[in-house]
Amino acid sequence: MAAASRPLLPEAPAIHEIRRAVRAWLTEYDATAVVVGLSGGADSAALTAAAVAEAAAVHAVVVDHRLQAGSDMVAARAVEFAESVGCASARVQVVDVSGRGGLEAAARHARYRALDDARCGNPVLLGHTLDDQAETVLLGLGRGSGLRSIRGMAPFDDPWGRPLLGVRRDTTRLACEELGYRPYEDPHNSDPRFTRVRLRSEVLPLLEDVLGGGAAAALARTAAQLREDGEVLDAAAARVLADALGTSDTPIGPQQLDTAALASAPPAVRRRAVRAWLIGMGASSPPDRTLRAVDALVGEWHGQGPVAVGRGPERGTRLVVARRRGRLSVEFVDQQRCADD
Repeated sequence: MAAASRPLLPEAPAIHEIRRAVRAWLTEYDATAVVVGLSGGADSAALTAAAVAEAAAVHAVVVDHRLQAGSDMVAARAVEFAESVGCASARVQVVDVSGRGGLEAAARHARYRALDDARCGNPVLLGHTLDDQAETVLLGLGRGSGLRSIRGMAPFDDPWGRPLLGVRRDTTRLACEELGYRPYEDPHNSDPRFTRVRLRSEVLPLLEDVLGGGAAAALARTAAQLREDGEVLDAAAARVLADALGTSDTPIGPQQLDTAALASAPPAVRRRAVRAWLIGMGASSPPDRTLRAVDALVGEWHGQGPVAVGRGPERGTRLVVARRRGRLSVEFVDQQRCADD
């Protein structure tokens, strides 16, 4: 739809705030055409309307998880909304939700995969708000997953864009009122079986009450500060990893690291370097206890055996890290052998 023929949005406070957030994001990341993940809920609906007003072209993708009766009707209504606000295209992507990690994780994995398949090289905007960021930080604190977890979600983690991380959830709801749109209320968002729902409905309100307000905003600010710190540490870790892999004159190979080069780095930087290396070797987001066990092969070496870091490519095999002749090596071993050792 041509810009001149797009429906005009109301000149109202909430819509204006969301438009400013989207405009700033598009400018910072030099984006023109975008895909929006639209659920029909308040956050993604307000984001979609604002994106149409600010971007050159917006393509809405509605993912139907088929987890509730009538989900096809919800998806169809979301498409109607996208068309009514002037999206260049809008379509439904049906997915199958299955796999390990629980319903919430499986649904998220299926949704992101569908959005990635549909984006045609464009960034995908997601409706995560400041409240979602605060909940993410609390989840990370509860899991003890370190700085990487409590620094929350990034405004842009290619291809995922989150323009509304500074916008409150109440603002997106008010924006939908200003648009005259009644957003879809996902029953999963009020189901206390999910940890995030209890954080939203019980923990955050209690924190706001005890601390006299401002808890969610403070958690989001903390995430932003830690993200800046984390980026500096990650850059230092990348340099350490390059040294540990060897220079072009003395190549070591991607499956080995020089422990002397690692040992010269502070532990926090060293563990980040090891984490990046392990993920490159096929380990899936190694937890802190695994990273510390591998790090001990460098900083507290006393002849200990290999450390299991993930599943191998074949059934019954494990991915392990061993120290041999001053180098860390990634190896695949039989799972029974790991148990015997």
